[in-house]
Amino acid sequence: MAFKVLNPGLFTTVQDLGRPGYFHLGIPISGAMDRFALRAANLLVGNDEGAAALESVFMGPQLEFEVDATVAVTGADMPARVDGEAKPGWTAFKVRAGQVLTFDYLKGGARIYIAISGGVDTPPSLDSRSTYPIGALGGVEGRPLAIGDIVPLGNGVGIKEGRSVPENLRRLPGSPVELRVLPGLYWRLITEEAGRNFFGDEWTVAPEADRMGYRFRGGRPIQFEERKQPFGAGSDPSNIVDGCYPYGSIQVPGGTEPIVLHRDAVSGGGYFTLGAVISADMDLIGQLQPHTPTRFVKVDMKTALTARHDRQSLLGKVRASLS
Repeated sequence: MAFKVLNPGLFTTVQDLGRPGYFHLGIPISGAMDRFALRAANLLVGNDEGAAALESVFMGPQLEFEVDATVAVTGADMPARVDGEAKPGWTAFKVRAGQVLTFDYLKGGARIYIAISGGVDTPPSLDSRSTYPIGALGGVEGRPLAIGDIVPLGNGVGIKEGRSVPENLRRLPGSPVELRVLPGLYWRLITEEAGRNFFGDEWTVAPEADRMGYRFRGGRPIQFEERKQPFGAGSDPSNIVDGCYPYGSIQVPGGTEPIVLHRDAVSGGGYFTLGAVISADMDLIGQLQPHTPTRFVKVDMKTALTARHDRQSLLGKVRASLS
């Protein structure tokens, strides 16, 4: 049971919910950039929510199926076709053996998730099938898909086609995007004015945006409080003695362009961090295209925890709608 890659698209990888538990060893969690979309796609085809699926950015792949399967595509608006016949997004549909799954041009968002009944069954690495290309872990030989790859599938009964996530439960960024931020340990290093400017300015997503991190530009440079650099920190005021980078951390090298660290980012380094984008908003970052207008919004821990609860409730509604 497998499918053949006729064209991999721009950057298609195998992803599940990641490999937590190895961050202290410098191995990031990896996994789907938009976890909500991955979970929804798997639910639609009758898989476990954390089953491995495909993540494609900006351009979808062309896949020839060797077996009958149930498929669902969620996340970005990138219409799917089976042998040229259009299929709806966020909805389960059938693909027969010998048929080819293709995709139209991207219309909104950035990443699609292609779940297939039975799940992608590549060998796990450190308890996950997620592809981490820098470490050559997971997926197909630890790399994006390539022409000619034969990708194995697990055994899956599959769900009848037509099951769909209601439109009001599908989650994509608005415009301008608002990303909620919890200030962190190193917030004290910048001036009060710099803090106000960071939250008051409109930023845009830079072209340098990938699974490691999203860079933003357009706002005013960050000004730092005067201080004597500690031994080993380097001369630039944005440098610190090496510290940990939690998932979602915002580093600002040289005080100019914030970078939100994402699924494949390093676990620590020598740049200070303003704080972190809250977990409830990290999926949205994975759907941002370059040049998207963005604002950062300051929140407290109570707001962050409430947002996480609301996000879990939204997923619960998806489960209920498909039960």
